[in-house]
Amino acid sequence: MTQVWRAHEEPDPEQINAAGWLRVIARGVPLGSLVFGCLLLLLLVRLIERPLFGAGRPWTPYITQFVCRTAFVLLGIAYEKQGAPMGGAGAVVANHSSWLDIFALNAAKRIYFVSKEEVAKWPGIGWLARATGTVFIKRDRREAAAQITVFKERLNAGHKLLFFPEGTSTDGQVVLPFKPTLFGAFFDPALADTLRLQAVTLIYQAPEGADPRFYGWWGDMAFGPHLLATLAAAKQGKVTVIYHSPVKLTDFADRKVLARTLEDQVRGGLPHRGDQGL
Repeated sequence: MTQVWRAHEEPDPEQINAAGWLRVIARGVPLGSLVFGCLLLLLLVRLIERPLFGAGRPWTPYITQFVCRTAFVLLGIAYEKQGAPMGGAGAVVANHSSWLDIFALNAAKRIYFVSKEEVAKWPGIGWLARATGTVFIKRDRREAAAQITVFKERLNAGHKLLFFPEGTSTDGQVVLPFKPTLFGAFFDPALADTLRLQAVTLIYQAPEGADPRFYGWWGDMAFGPHLLATLAAAKQGKVTVIYHSPVKLTDFADRKVLARTLEDQVRGGLPHRGDQGL
């Protein structure tokens, strides 16, 4: 069973008035047209790209970046980037607060998410994830060898693989302890000598007067109502993406030390340095 994080007190559901529904339409129709129109374009380009480059994707990630950058413009959410995304292949880790994380992280740099296998079967989100090159894995230690093989292939293709080591999403006010299991795959000798990793902190600033956890999507929250509440907001807030200095895998003795170091970097980027376990 997948473990989820729950706040002590969840926010009340957002009530959408008539003006809010008008904003849902005004923002939602262009956003939906952007996402699914560009998804169709991406699939058409991929028909040419795949036979020529295999796992390599020299063209389609630019479509994904365009969609994610434009999405924040259509939503009216301010977007800020601090620090520099590392160049070349490697692994990226970040805190996980919302479905908006996908847009925020893709907007600044070409990355490929590592996600649990179940996501591939989700309607809508699963289709988008597969189309954009997400790496799907089973959360089973017996699959470690297969994971290493996939990671090698994708890293050799120059990909940056991004995963959420907390293992679940939160309200955006805390950073959970990083689970070190997945880091173990990177200590394979074929990867260890050259691999670099970069920690990223995502900070969501709620609209003025709203609950500070407004953009957080966690626990048993349904996607649809949260999306509608975001589209209906009279005022929008801001997301800040902080890129920390990359580290070399060879500087760490084991996966637990590596996980803790990257966790400290991510937590250190939060204004209040939140910390709360499951």
